[in-house]
Amino acid sequence: MIPPSFAYHAPGSVDDAIALLSQYGDAAKILAGGHSLLPMMKLRFAEPEHLVDLKNIDALKGIREENGEIVIGSMTTENELIASALLAEKCPMLPEAARMIADPQVRNRGTIGGDISHGDPGNDHPALMLALDATFTLVGPNGSRQIAASDFFLGTFFTALEADEILTGVRLAPQAANTGASYQKLKRKTGDYATAAAAVVISLSGETCQSANIALTNLGATAMRASAAETALVGQVIDEDLINQAAVKAMEICDPAEDLRGDAEYKTHMGGEMTRRAIRAAIQRAGGN
Repeated sequence: MIPPSFAYHAPGSVDDAIALLSQYGDAAKILAGGHSLLPMMKLRFAEPEHLVDLKNIDALKGIREENGEIVIGSMTTENELIASALLAEKCPMLPEAARMIADPQVRNRGTIGGDISHGDPGNDHPALMLALDATFTLVGPNGSRQIAASDFFLGTFFTALEADEILTGVRLAPQAANTGASYQKLKRKTGDYATAAAAVVISLSGETCQSANIALTNLGATAMRASAAETALVGQVIDEDLINQAAVKAMEICDPAEDLRGDAEYKTHMGGEMTRRAIRAAIQRAGGN
């Protein structure tokens, strides 16, 4: 199908983009990479009268280290995440996960900010942001505010981002010593959403788990932290029995939608299996046995 007609805007600054959103209100939509919005427009699921394209705003691009944090501009593409030497050294799970997203064409255009802001439970970055304890910078007509990833994802296609705000960047801590992270994703074919996926970050003190973050993709109405699974690991020397216990607790919070990728029981089981694989890989990378 062909989308309905719309007015196109390509502002050169964040302030200009916010002014357009304020002017047109609910009739305007932000265009980042476009891989989520444009298909919805073609199907007439979304019919904005104004598209505000952020591609010309250089301030929203790039990856840098600032005051001990990694800062990623919201218009940074998946391929730029993959190519980043800074991320490879200090947050290797992000480029690892970006390589699993869609296909080369999409990774060339798709942006981290678009993936996060869309609020799709099938997108990969929400669970990654939860596992990495990321913070988002949101800018609107009343200034900027910081919001933790744990407070941002509210439901399917529903986030804490207001209609007149723009997500301008992501902040996260560099990976600490004796910490390992892994994103494990099951998908039917190249370019598909995850049937189930798990992002895990584990820090060790000797062989004892000091902290554990576990987040799940496409296993509920939104990405979610498996808090009980995390608690099962912390303070323990992690063995295969504990890994299985954590996987079971992760499965207990799963409530996936049934579709062509599988029924709820299958997806939940795969959520547990992806959790097991991610925990094992994270422990190995953290220097465990």
